[in-house]
Amino acid sequence: MPEPVIPPSVSASAPITGAVLRRAAVADVDPRTLYLLAKLRQDVFTVEQKATDPDLDGRDLEPTTTLLWVEVPGPEAAAAGLEREPIAHTRVLREADGTLRIGRVAVRAANRRDGVGRWIMRAALDATHELDPRSEVHIDAQAYLERWYRAMGCERVGEVFWEAGIEHVPMVFRHPEDRVRAGSGSERG
Repeated sequence: MPEPVIPPSVSASAPITGAVLRRAAVADVDPRTLYLLAKLRQDVFTVEQKATDPDLDGRDLEPTTTLLWVEVPGPEAAAAGLEREPIAHTRVLREADGTLRIGRVAVRAANRRDGVGRWIMRAALDATHELDPRSEVHIDAQAYLERWYRAMGCERVGEVFWEAGIEHVPMVFRHPEDRVRAGSGSERG
């Protein structure tokens, strides 16, 4: 099992007591956890939102893809013989043109509005900074969440479009220049 990005002992900033944030390539994820991640995405995108396109698109298997998820103790974990179950998920992809993309942001319905979505999204943006601080980060946001993404520093870069039967807007996040300079070892001026 991948080590927690933020272990429970120091996760005072976690929005839920005992929540653990993890990050790994799909090959490094326990198959039971991978199943629960796929189930979470199925519950959110297929069952709840009635997405018309398949969720499993093969991109999770790409060697440059990073999965991020938040886990808490719960009954699905116990049934699977695990200590924790995923309640939020996203992935970071490297595109052919070198840019990065965050997608498949899913939060269990019972955990929305408790800060888990913001926490995992911030972790995904931090991961993109570690991977390539100068790269634009593309996000195809569900249109009703545009304001939420703007509050995280994303900007809309195009018109509304339909994907999987759901309205989306193209957005871009650019890491602040002072953070890019600090991350590259350059002195701040």
